[in-house]
Amino acid sequence: MNDQLLNALAHAVISGEPEQAALLARQALDAGAEPLAVVENTLSPAMDEVGRRYEEGDYFIPDLVLAGEAMKAAMAVLGPALAERRQARAALGTVVIGTVAGDIHEIGKSLVATMLEAAGFVVHDLGVDVPAETFVAKAREVDADVVGLSALLTTTMRNQQVVIEALKEAGLRDRLKVIIGGAPASPEWAARIGADAYAEHASEAVEVLRALLGGA
Repeated sequence: MNDQLLNALAHAVISGEPEQAALLARQALDAGAEPLAVVENTLSPAMDEVGRRYEEGDYFIPDLVLAGEAMKAAMAVLGPALAERRQARAALGTVVIGTVAGDIHEIGKSLVATMLEAAGFVVHDLGVDVPAETFVAKAREVDADVVGLSALLTTTMRNQQVVIEALKEAGLRDRLKVIIGGAPASPEWAARIGADAYAEHASEAVEVLRALLGGA
């Protein structure tokens, strides 16, 4: 396999070039690359590098969004090849994620979902303005290991607690972890409402969940 081609694919993801990432992913497959190896050895490290640059202040939210789109574009090419060859990554855990009821902020939550998928988690993104009962139903349906709750408004952050209480009432709380995030949230708020963890940004969420689930 041409290392130069894979390096170019990694660069396309890091630089946030979706069309180029899709093209190079196709070229990698045509050149005989194993799709699983491309995901694990090229795309995942590329997204780790994106997270590192964000943490160090070299990248900002728009850079994360573009990198996430490039990752998705490459996966749109590699995903069918993975299924065709019946290749599967060893999932680190199953995550149900969404923005809580009353809140329609999308970007932060979507970045977390993308980074978690790149890291090897199975992610079910419920979108925005998600009521507590939907989180509960999906968590039960997919036997989730983690529920991720995003809230960007002080007026909706209390709905993070509502979801946690709903998980308790459904008898699911002891079977899974809850992580929260969003501008008004904090470690103190997480402790106050009974969440297991708080993450400030997407790359931190990956590390927190790896640690919570023993995959660090």
